[in-house]
Amino acid sequence: MPMHLTVLGSGTNLHPTRAAAGYLVETDHVFLLDFGPRTLSNLLRTGIDRHRIRYLLFTHYHADHFSDFITFFFDAVCHSQFVAPRADLTIIGPPGTKRLFGTILRTFPSFSDAPFPVAFREITTRPWFLGQTKITPRPMVHTERQICLGYRIEYEGRTLAYSGDACLAPVLVQLCHQAHVAVLDCSFPQDHPGVGHMHAGECGKVAKEAQVQRLILSHFYPIADRYDVAAQAGQVFSGTIDCARDLMRVTV
Repeated sequence: MPMHLTVLGSGTNLHPTRAAAGYLVETDHVFLLDFGPRTLSNLLRTGIDRHRIRYLLFTHYHADHFSDFITFFFDAVCHSQFVAPRADLTIIGPPGTKRLFGTILRTFPSFSDAPFPVAFREITTRPWFLGQTKITPRPMVHTERQICLGYRIEYEGRTLAYSGDACLAPVLVQLCHQAHVAVLDCSFPQDHPGVGHMHAGECGKVAKEAQVQRLILSHFYPIADRYDVAAQAGQVFSGTIDCARDLMRVTV
């Protein structure tokens, strides 16, 4: 079975045409990388049974990367109570995950009464496995106030790298080393760089230095859509470059 990636959201918090950050990964397990606003609606459009999803992996907890968890979890509780049981759920992310989600589950009405087990796992750098899928987290450079993880996912000889929110740094190049597909934070065009994120030229530099096969630019701020960011990345990186689209499906 090949590894598949579906882009649930290629934009940011209130992008006018794109959902925020979210990605569906299918290997021998089905799991999510981030769960930003409007990505749940796109998940429903994939045809994947959301009640089969047992693992949610988060890069960090800016709202544009996790807020659709609230709607997803309330739906899971209601479905389990009134329609059919669902399997257990494991929430995985950087330090602070247990505290944040523990507070959410204690505070939101009905959340503490979930009729299925909920577990939390905090990770930083140690590789681990979901079945035959190897997942390696690495802390990225994003903001000083919280850890933001990137993920390297390896399955049946294929490698997917996802930066989450990231700045250009050696650790990101290492995360992406010889990946078949790298999904990178391209928040800004090269002409208008911002803070805490990469612009298109920097994404191209990461792809070149890491020797990736295919670069997918994503996490676009609205200003990025006004420029040919693929061409800007292509000034540095000569491999395949795509701009992510919501519901775009990729075989890794």
